[in-house]
Amino acid sequence: MNERNCKAPDRIETHRLMLRPPRPADAGAIFERYSSDAEVTKYLSWPRHRSIEDTRAFIGFSKAEWLKWPAGPYLVFSRAGSALLGGAGLHFETAERAETGYVLARDAWGHGYATEALWAMVKLAPQVGVRRLYALCHPEHRPSQRVLEKGGFDCEGLVHERAQLPNLAPGCKIDMLCYSRIFRTSPSEEARLDVD
Repeated sequence: MNERNCKAPDRIETHRLMLRPPRPADAGAIFERYSSDAEVTKYLSWPRHRSIEDTRAFIGFSKAEWLKWPAGPYLVFSRAGSALLGGAGLHFETAERAETGYVLARDAWGHGYATEALWAMVKLAPQVGVRRLYALCHPEHRPSQRVLEKGGFDCEGLVHERAQLPNLAPGCKIDMLCYSRIFRTSPSEEARLDVD
C-alpha cells in the first residue's frame, strides 16, 4: 500500500474536537443526540432514524466502509467534555474521489464545530489518496454553504436532480449545490497547509 492509499487514523484530534469511527456502544448516544432529530436531519441524504435499529444499521454500514476503503464515517466529540457532538467523514466513490459531510446535534450548532470537523476531513483526504473531495448542499441551507466556503470549497454550481433528501422530499431527486476541493499536491505538502 503506497503513501496515498494508507488507512486513515482511528483517532483525529483538532483544537477542540476528537474524531473516531463509530462503535456498537455508540448507538444510543447517536440516536439520542442527532440521528432521530427531525430538525437536525432535515437536509441530510439519509433517513432520520426511527428506532435504535436504524442507528445500529448505520454502525454496520460504517464498519463496512472502513473495511472497504481507507476511511469512512467518524463521530465528532468535544475534547473538553467528551460529549458526542455529531458526525463527519469520507464516503468514497473511487480511490481518488470522495464525498464529505457533517451533522451536528442541535446544541452544537453555531460554535464552529462543523467548520473544524470539515477541516479535519480536508486535511485527511489527500493523505488517503483523495484527489477530488466534494460535498452536496441544499440551495436553501445557507449555514452549510458558509461552512463549506470556510473549508475552502469552491461552489461548482447547481446540479439538477442530483440527490434524494428523504426527510425533506421523500422519493424525489432534487437540485443540489455541489462544492469541491481538488488536491494537486503531495500528502506531505497538504499536511503543511495551515488551516487555522
